[in-house]
Amino acid sequence: MNAQKGFTLIELMIVVAIIGILAAIAIPAYQDYIARAQMSEAMTLASGLKGAVAEVYSQDGSCPANGANGIAAASAISGQYVTSVTTAGTGVSTGGCTITALMKSSGVSTGIQGKNLVLTMTNAGGSNTWACTSNAEQKYLPKACTGSATTTST
Repeated sequence: MNAQKGFTLIELMIVVAIIGILAAIAIPAYQDYIARAQMSEAMTLASGLKGAVAEVYSQDGSCPANGANGIAAASAISGQYVTSVTTAGTGVSTGGCTITALMKSSGVSTGIQGKNLVLTMTNAGGSNTWACTSNAEQKYLPKACTGSATTTST
């Protein structure tokens, strides 16, 4: 009797099925990872303005707008996945200064298309507190954006 050489058809079919199951688990997780990485660009660009917003507020008690007080125009603050970053607000005592990063509507993961990430500054006793919120699902947000406030020294 001859010894078997190679794989049988059933063995190959089992291997293909296992690969399919692994891919079905890995692909959605990878897509969430990509969306979170793209959303982190919004956090980075928005966080870059925290110091400038806090400085203007500490000098004159108002929230700066884009194009004033050394802050670039909203469309000038953009990235590969972010359309614009705007600064606004009615003042910390009536709602807070906000920095809003808007994601692009194409060329980004579908779960974050057109979504925003908002950093809101409030001031209590001379200490600025920043809170991060977004209209995107929590699973797409960077770890630093949990919806809770964090105190900074800016």
